[in-house]
Amino acid sequence: MKKIFIDGKAGTTGLRIYERLEKRADIEILTLSEEKRKDPEARREMLNSADVVFLCLPDSAAIESVGMIENENTVVIDTSTAHRTNPDWMYGFPELFAGNEEKIKNSKRLAVPGCHASGFIALVTPLIEKGILSRDALLTCHSITGYSGGGKKMIAQYEEEKTELLEAPRQYALGQMHKHLKEMKSITGLENEPIFCPIVSDFYSGMAVTVPIFKSMLEFGGIEEIKNIYKEKYNTSIVSYIDEADDDGMYSAAKLSGKDNMEISVFGNEERILLTARYDNLGKGASGAAVEILNIVLGTNKETGLEL
Repeated sequence: MKKIFIDGKAGTTGLRIYERLEKRADIEILTLSEEKRKDPEARREMLNSADVVFLCLPDSAAIESVGMIENENTVVIDTSTAHRTNPDWMYGFPELFAGNEEKIKNSKRLAVPGCHASGFIALVTPLIEKGILSRDALLTCHSITGYSGGGKKMIAQYEEEKTELLEAPRQYALGQMHKHLKEMKSITGLENEPIFCPIVSDFYSGMAVTVPIFKSMLEFGGIEEIKNIYKEKYNTSIVSYIDEADDDGMYSAAKLSGKDNMEISVFGNEERILLTARYDNLGKGASGAAVEILNIVLGTNKETGLEL
């Protein structure tokens, strides 16, 4: 039985990981009492006693925790931004490239993709890989997310302190310095960061990421070629291509709320094309992705403990 420690279990992501793991018979979850939760020595002991550690912490604290680990056999799965573009860490998106699952299984340091970044990377990477989209493409990305993506503070704002302004969608990261941009550029292989327009709205969880492109931006082909690339690439229960994913012409970001899978779809026409990814910001965008990585590390079915 493998021992698992969640460093940062009190946060939104940590709690969701714990909920997915607490009833499993194949693992033992190591826990700290409330008074020792922030005790460095108590944390150090847990970090080195576990077979697998989840880091559900701010970037600086995640880096600190990694520095405490002396056990060379401990596998670290980091949900923070801290290590996603670090070449010494494996990027934890199994479906992205052939051979990724084997690499994940054999890695000791694994970075969970960012929520917004997951959709953008899932949409753009296959097109770069096939040469249909150039690495120097200048892209725009729109992403709408539920408020749970903002953590406990934002959840409290929407559920306890709600004002009139919170009833309408709010765009943020207006200075184009969002922390996911580096990841979006690095993992896809783009030469330029996209213009990124994230929007938080008055629903708990769910996410819809859209990348609009003109046919003139493509090196060859068009909308049907893009659909075929996605159909070939994404055909599992966790990430899949879905035709006609709208409901009477509407596309809801909340449709996969509570689920751990991702739907890839294409809309538009031969001249103006919409690439879309829909999933739960707390599912495939965070905790669900982390548990999927754990399952691969443990050599068990990838779907174990996931809501699909």
